Amino acid sequence: MKRGVNMAYRILMYILTFLLSAGAAFAQPDRSEVRRGNRDFRKGDMKEAEIDYRKALVKDSSSVAANYNLANTLYKMGDMEQAAKVYDNIRETAPESEIAAGWHYNRGNVASERKDWQTAVDSYRQSLLLNPSDIDAKENYIYAKEMLKNQQDQQNEQNQQDQQDQQDQQNQQNQQNQQDRNKDDGDNGQQNQSPQDRDGDEDRDEGRGNREPEITPQAAQQMLQAIQAKEKETQEKVKKEKAALLKSRQKEKNW
Repeated sequence: MKRGVNMAYRILMYILTFLLSAGAAFAQPDRSEVRRGNRDFRKGDMKEAEIDYRKALVKDSSSVAANYNLANTLYKMGDMEQAAKVYDNIRETAPESEIAAGWHYNRGNVASERKDWQTAVDSYRQSLLLNPSDIDAKENYIYAKEMLKNQQDQQNEQNQQDQQDQQDQQNQQNQQNQQDRNKDDGDNGQQNQSPQDRDGDEDRDEGRGNREPEITPQAAQQMLQAIQAKEKETQEKVKKEKAALLKSRQKEKNW
């Protein structure tokens, strides 16, 4: 975009020179302020140039020269929002004037800075129609078209993602509603059972509650080993008690 900005500056200087040398093309009461603004612009004093052009607009708000030069000054000052508004002030008259190609081109530059790629593409296209040999306008036009395509692709992807998210939310809600309906149907079925049916269910529940849990072969083997170990321990304990009792009796007998 740097070449585009430089080209815009060259066009602007050409237009300003044209305005100074051929003021009759814009023979309006604001001519002195516009010329003063042109001098300040060439000196790089953008703030004073802005003041001069605004003074000219006080006298004639429809002045193409004052509006166009003020917009260019605001562009140089980095105020893209105001520059765009001032360019639009002469939307009806600038395209029919001697500055039409430059107006479209500079308007495209402002739109590019604002990432308004549709306006940028349209503006550069119009500038090329009026000045097909403008290389900078061609380059900027191609760049703006590519950026517009990227912007549209991103917007389409976002729209598709939003639609998918909405569909996922709807599916989740439908699943939840179905689960709620199934639960309600189950509760209603339980309530509509006859006393005999409920008693049968309770019997089945009790049967399930009294049923012995199934034991795996490994668990049964471990339980058997534990029982055998406990039995062996008990036998050893009994032997020891008998031996102790025998010793006690022997002592008693020895006394």
